[in-house]
Amino acid sequence: MKDRFRSRSFSEGRVSRRKFMGQTAAAAIGFSIVPRRVLGGPGYVAPSDKINIAFIGVGSQGLRVMLHFLREPDVQGLAVCDPNKASSDHPQWDTHEFCNSVRTLLGVESGWDWLSPDQPIQLTHSLRVTSGVAGREPCQKIVDGYYGKQQRSGQYRGCSAYADFRELLEKEKDLDAVVVCTTDNLHAAASAAAMKKRKHVFCQKPLTHTIYEARRLAEIARETGVATQIAVANQASEATRLLCEWIGDGAIGPVREVANWSSRPYWPQGLERPKEAEVVPQGLDWDLWLGPAPERSFNHAYLPFVWRGWTDFGCGALGDMGSYSFDTIFRVLKLEAPVSVEASSSDRYEETYPLASIVHYNFPPRGDMPPVKFTWYDGGLKPSRPEELEEGLPLKGDGEEGDEGLLFIGDRGKILCAFNGGSPKLIPAAKMQSYKQPPKTLPRSPGNEREWLDACKGSKVKPGGNFEFSGMVTETLLLGNVATRVGQRLNWDRSNLKVKLDSAQKFVSPERRSGWEL
Repeated sequence: MKDRFRSRSFSEGRVSRRKFMGQTAAAAIGFSIVPRRVLGGPGYVAPSDKINIAFIGVGSQGLRVMLHFLREPDVQGLAVCDPNKASSDHPQWDTHEFCNSVRTLLGVESGWDWLSPDQPIQLTHSLRVTSGVAGREPCQKIVDGYYGKQQRSGQYRGCSAYADFRELLEKEKDLDAVVVCTTDNLHAAASAAAMKKRKHVFCQKPLTHTIYEARRLAEIARETGVATQIAVANQASEATRLLCEWIGDGAIGPVREVANWSSRPYWPQGLERPKEAEVVPQGLDWDLWLGPAPERSFNHAYLPFVWRGWTDFGCGALGDMGSYSFDTIFRVLKLEAPVSVEASSSDRYEETYPLASIVHYNFPPRGDMPPVKFTWYDGGLKPSRPEELEEGLPLKGDGEEGDEGLLFIGDRGKILCAFNGGSPKLIPAAKMQSYKQPPKTLPRSPGNEREWLDACKGSKVKPGGNFEFSGMVTETLLLGNVATRVGQRLNWDRSNLKVKLDSAQKFVSPERRSGWEL
């Protein structure tokens, strides 16, 4: 149900990126030079072989992502950045989550309790979580604590903290790469600025907040040639490769229909803008937090985390979860762009996404592959139960906490998967048992993050979730949000980024505040 279940590759199959290959031959006088990597012990990586990374956006998810990257032996955390100095209202998915995660990173059994006050937070009427501390200063302390533990003195003051990513990019001269974990509406601004400085970029999903931004990031990535990757771990998974191989093998015949359903949102949606203005909390730069979004008064209804449901800041359930499943579907079915999109939903609101929606995408034929109708469901809505699914089994993918799943419908059968394509199986079970799987013909991945880290250091293998591919997927993903907002069928001209409906076109490339142009 939670983001942690979509990021498992952080801890799976870790492979060191680059090894020193040369060895010094014994000199004629009978001694040998011992490489520094040996003196440093197992897993030692020389400073010259490390990637200097800044973490832009260190709220709850940004903190989690930062901890995962710090575990990589060839990563050096250089700086953190967030408009929020510190606050104790960030949702944790488990009691004492932040504290326990930092203890695990540092290899200690005590301390850091201040990161997890564990006060109750009621995200929705049905979801209650506990509070944690996040922001640039707590994350700076975590980085310093981590590297300090590796110093004989126990002290380290090498991590800088910034409110504005633009200042960070100007001042950090040794920076190699950035990890972007901001609100959706700042993904493009931070990523574009970094790429223009020739920094490699790893960005959280969805890649961007608007269709225009997705196109622009793909262009900048192509122009600069830096290593880019989106935080969609399933693109590197074994399951995605199996699906490609099975469907390519004709396991269910030509695929003409796909259904994908999510139980999201589990944050507030379907509401009006609060009428009252609240005092901006001390330590929060509200203007920076707004980024390219229109000015508005501060209110706790917008942050943290709950910003996903607001159209100025987030991309709703489709942007949050569709980033995973769309990636799989595009790869498996070799999709590029739909010819049309239409949506239906519960009541529409001016500034928030609806409580539930259904989005229909129509894709044209590709080579010898037939047209595809792809339907997205959220807010607890689901497709009809397939006849092939045995009585008593729930309509969801294996391993899913909630009722979420992905169904490929072919002329000769169906494949049911977890929401993002994980644990695929032919249904009914008897068909899976009798299916002779084809040879594994596709290259396997060392992991989503490892692909990017390797590319940062010169690997010729382009990360699978690079911004050029992910930009194409994100354009289609966000077109569904546009269709939901206008409630009308949209005919899509991808080459020109145009829909033949004036009320919808303004959402393709919304106006941006001065100073936030791409």
